[in-house]
Amino acid sequence: MRVLIADDHRLIVEGVKTKLSELEHEVEFVVAMNIAEFDAVLNRSDSPLDLAIIDISMPGAQGHRHIAEMRRVAADVPVIVLSGSEDTELIRTLLELGVQGFIPKAYSPDVMLSAVRLVLSGGVYVPPLLLAGVQARGWTPAAEMPAAARNLSAAAEQHSLDGLRQILTERQIDVMRLLSQGKPNKLIARNLGISEGTVKIHLAAIFRALNVRNRVEAVVASRRLVEP
Repeated sequence: MRVLIADDHRLIVEGVKTKLSELEHEVEFVVAMNIAEFDAVLNRSDSPLDLAIIDISMPGAQGHRHIAEMRRVAADVPVIVLSGSEDTELIRTLLELGVQGFIPKAYSPDVMLSAVRLVLSGGVYVPPLLLAGVQARGWTPAAEMPAAARNLSAAAEQHSLDGLRQILTERQIDVMRLLSQGKPNKLIARNLGISEGTVKIHLAAIFRALNVRNRVEAVVASRRLVEP
């Protein structure tokens, strides 16, 4: 498998490489860190790609023109966009260009790996908690979308614990369970053997996933999910 990673942040590139190496034993990575390098990869006809993971705002990019060019030149290559934005209008536009996946950079490596597997199987990945907003802007998933992708849509609508597992790591789910019991950060850290700083990082992801503004709202929302 030959995978293009187009991103100007070396840490993200190396992180994507490490996680996608779990797909199979032999994955060849091609890296482009700016638009010039990206164009050079597109113009090579001797080494076809099997997947492209592309940053929406890499150096030299003009909006999403480089994504459109990728779709024009290599229409048969699945494209997943990485972005620091969670703008539903942007996601809708990219999906209409033919992009098969959109992954916010704040999401976990496990979510990325699941999304890649879904896209490689012919599905389309949109983060469950953003899907409703994208559909409200006029995008409708194709009728032939695989069952796995339809399950993600259902998770978004139900806002279930299983749906959150598409976004949060298991450790973050553990933090959310302890949060629902009203435990302070110090006790959460002690119970899980992590630092209070790490707890705060996990809580930020949990607040975002639950779409809440503060700890009180998070406790109420998490109790609805984790209590029988």
